[in-house]
Amino acid sequence: MTAAKVLRIGRTKAYKLARTGKFPVPVVRIGRTYTVAVAHLADLLQLGERAS
Repeated sequence: MTAAKVLRIGRTKAYKLARTGKFPVPVVRIGRTYTVAVAHLADLLQLGERAS
């Protein structure tokens, strides 16, 4: 849900996208929990360091 909040996606929409493999970043399912790597979110939002 944290990733969904950062991306301004509602709860229902986020879970639907995760289930269908259409979430904007890779999602890993562990048991009943969906997990998103912070690095993938940072890359999507261009928060990582940039070479000048």
